[in-house]
Amino acid sequence: MGLVSMDQPQLLSKIATGDGHGETSSYFDGWKAYDKNPFHPTKNPQGVIQMGLAESQLTADLVQNWIMSNPEASICTLEGVHNFKEMANFQDYHGLPEFRNAVAKFMSRTRGNRVTFDPDRIVMSGGATGAHEATAFCLADPGDAFLVPTPYYPGFDRDLRWRTGVKLVPVICESANNFKLTKQALEEAYEKATEDTSELKFTHNNPSNPLAQLWTETH
Repeated sequence: MGLVSMDQPQLLSKIATGDGHGETSSYFDGWKAYDKNPFHPTKNPQGVIQMGLAESQLTADLVQNWIMSNPEASICTLEGVHNFKEMANFQDYHGLPEFRNAVAKFMSRTRGNRVTFDPDRIVMSGGATGAHEATAFCLADPGDAFLVPTPYYPGFDRDLRWRTGVKLVPVICESANNFKLTKQALEEAYEKATEDTSELKFTHNNPSNPLAQLWTETH
């Protein structure tokens, strides 16, 4: 039986071996409980119901029907496979031009066409998790901090903080005033953050638009 030398080099990085992924939080405890004992109305009625998934499944049947009716839209079908080369060319850039144009029009329409969006300034990401992390990398350096009003999505501790080295400083909002973001709450969080942070990134957060407004103050 061989023994591992105490001076054996560490093969994995500190990020990989650290606990910055946030999976020690109660939020992920719920995920693990669901994975071990998922609810089913007939096969497992006493199982765990997943209520922490950041995904809307209300339109799943509509999306499925649309995909079946438009097979040419997917490179995973015989009708759409001829688009594979074009899509592969754009996936590592800003995204497929047709898709960015559609997103720009949709964002404008949801705002009553009062504003327009330039599709050339839209960068597509494979999901909100990747978008949050990329945004944090672009806006902050390791050691900088985001002020994030509570309550906020527990996954932010992983998405915004784990690999970027950015800190999250909670801005405590109270249920008594419907979690309104107040000047006092911001000032208290600011004072706490300035104790050991050289630069702050202020972000306004809500469940539907987690990085809605952002500005920087350096002191």
